Amino acid sequence: MTTGGIDHLASLIVVTLPDWLSPLPDAEQMRAVDRWAIEVRGVPGLDLMERAGAGVARAAEGLAPDGPLTVICGKGNNGGDGLVAARLLREAGRTVTVVSLVAPEELSGDARANLERLPGEAPVRLSGTPWSQEGDDRGAARGKEAGGDTAFQAAAIVDALLGTGFAGEPRGAVAEAIEMINNAGREVLSVDVPSGVDASTGIVAGPAVRATLTVTFQAAKPGLWINPGKGYVGVLEVVDIGIPRGAPIQATTGLIEPSVLQALPRRRASWTKFKSGHVLVVGGSRGLTGAPRMAALASMRAGAGYVTACVPASLQAILASGETPEMMTRGLPDEDGSVTAEGKESVLQSTERGGALALGPGLGRTDGAVSLARAIAREARVAMVLDADGLNAHAGRLGDLREREAPTVLTPHAGEMARLLEGSSSQIERERLRHVRLAASEADAVVLLKGDDTLIADASGRVAVSPGGTPALATAGTGDVLTGVIAALLAQGVDAFTAASAGVWLHAEAGREAARRVGVVEGVIATDVIAALPAARATAADDSARASAPGHDRQAGDP
Repeated sequence: MTTGGIDHLASLIVVTLPDWLSPLPDAEQMRAVDRWAIEVRGVPGLDLMERAGAGVARAAEGLAPDGPLTVICGKGNNGGDGLVAARLLREAGRTVTVVSLVAPEELSGDARANLERLPGEAPVRLSGTPWSQEGDDRGAARGKEAGGDTAFQAAAIVDALLGTGFAGEPRGAVAEAIEMINNAGREVLSVDVPSGVDASTGIVAGPAVRATLTVTFQAAKPGLWINPGKGYVGVLEVVDIGIPRGAPIQATTGLIEPSVLQALPRRRASWTKFKSGHVLVVGGSRGLTGAPRMAALASMRAGAGYVTACVPASLQAILASGETPEMMTRGLPDEDGSVTAEGKESVLQSTERGGALALGPGLGRTDGAVSLARAIAREARVAMVLDADGLNAHAGRLGDLREREAPTVLTPHAGEMARLLEGSSSQIERERLRHVRLAASEADAVVLLKGDDTLIADASGRVAVSPGGTPALATAGTGDVLTGVIAALLAQGVDAFTAASAGVWLHAEAGREAARRVGVVEGVIATDVIAALPAARATAADDSARASAPGHDRQAGDP
């Protein structure tokens, strides 16, 4: 826990998160909270470290109720937290080997104080030899293989190497220690963040610990919920270390809560079908009629009162002959099953009564389709979701969208995002948070980067993160469903950031509900997700009501 001036705290308050986002402070914001607790509220740094280490010790005993334990400590306060845990575990009668990557005399501050409190054997080198002896502090080759060193034969290993302040690529003894931990084949508890994961962004630039359980302090950090870092966390547990309520800082990133549903309108008896929301789905081409159909059906199930699918005229009969007579269709000029630029006026005329557009599902990539998508996006004065080939039509042209007068939501996956930003999908996946913010800024729009950790960014820098955990959505057509859901919410007048975030929440919950209905996630198809949307909204609303009951209050300023 570091000390220093706190005058810069106000400069860190960039945006205010809505109440339905649980704040995810980054490393700098969390350090500022620590300084505020210590300097303004008078909480000793040693007390914060003691509570952190106690939380780790409890979690370690739960992870490995019996057998020896190994705690591997780095130089900083993360290592200090590990030393507290080692002391408490030894005092509880557990056999604990403490491995330190630095000589004891190199420790300072609160970490040094907790080294002096450590009972029993002194910390040893990574190689297993005492620091009091001459020797190499790098691990012996035998330690790199599971069972090759006694320290790595423990029932569980506590990773206290690198804390939330780390960024970059681990090197030297730290990289070697990470490799040894991963090769040991043991249960692993990481302290605050798996070593090697950037807690602020989720970037993994080199070797990183693959934890069974991560115990983080006071609040989860963005990198624990954002891939690729999310994939290293295992089970996530948040431990309260006694930061007083009311810390004067707001995170710019937050985790979506069920209470986002409270921001959505509910139909009233006086509403008409247009008041419930008119959605125009513009898309479809030969062989791709299912995409606009699913987007349209999803809009209906998400609450839109009137939905029109604008599709190639030669394919209109296919959509009109479906099992949902409530869906209207409008034929657009086409050539060989693909729309042409001449369809623009028909679509724009249909938007004159307001509502929202879902532009792109199944549209295709012919010259006519590309021209139509660009023209509609540029000239339509209603809220719009841009997806699929609507996105591809704007590859390298994100700036064109800045001229729009109405709210815009983009819903790319990593490949589509790479085309928008003229990069590669691997680059996008390495730095998901940076790229979603970059795209939102360039387009002056809300951008939703799909994934298990779906990220929703607006141009101000706010980011909402989906809790994910919905493998049922890994099937064809679910992206079209999400587009339809968001379009329905936009058509009802919900602001773009809230509509995208609530749409993601409903979509994920519908995936879980669909899996429960069919019995297994592998059996879920997109139409199952559409059918589950009403029940998902009801379930999420119930969860939200319970969370906002007395005893569940959370102040917006709390970390």
